[in-house]
Amino acid sequence: MHRRRRTALVLSAAIATAVPFLAACGSEAHPGAAAVVGGRRITVAQLETRVNEVRQAQRAAVPDDQQYQQVLAATSSLTRDTLHNMVLDQVLHRAAQDNGISVTRKEIQQMRTGLAQQAGGSAALQNAWLQKYGIAPKRLDDNLRLQLEAQKLAKQLGTDTTQPAFWKALSKASRELHVDLNPRYGAWDVEKSSRVDAKTPWVREVTSSGAQATA
Repeated sequence: MHRRRRTALVLSAAIATAVPFLAACGSEAHPGAAAVVGGRRITVAQLETRVNEVRQAQRAAVPDDQQYQQVLAATSSLTRDTLHNMVLDQVLHRAAQDNGISVTRKEIQQMRTGLAQQAGGSAALQNAWLQKYGIAPKRLDDNLRLQLEAQKLAKQLGTDTTQPAFWKALSKASRELHVDLNPRYGAWDVEKSSRVDAKTPWVREVTSSGAQATA
């Protein structure tokens, strides 16, 4: 299983393309928090629950012990990638709200039905999302809402999810939410709306002044 990556949608491109633009992280002031987004905590327990959901689904899909160990090795960054997605979900939702965008349950179901037909059934779709993106089956609808919000936001901005205009909107939402990661999980790059690794929580690294956020 390769490192999770995005298609033209928005799941995890920021993970692969993030460059250092780190601010000191103050999550020490929020005991038990993996991140604080918009003043609300994503607790370590909540993060671990999400990771365990994925691991349980992976184990069910790969009963062979040797193959499962290979899956574990290939997804060693699952905890940090999961936290990235949990934070990005809230950032994208805020950006969608800022632009008057909403997604209905019917739209999610329609998208799921279409993707299932392409994948060869509901089970095949769930397995594909698990393998490619590390999304547990029970979180599939939540992720499809994320994808729909991204599509609608990009369309309203007259762009697509790979262009600076789209990521500028997410950057604005990141600033509004004051995303704060526990240093053990890295830091949040506001310009890229992405989690990035940090050697220490006290070091500030800045890219060249001409750098732009691209996907």
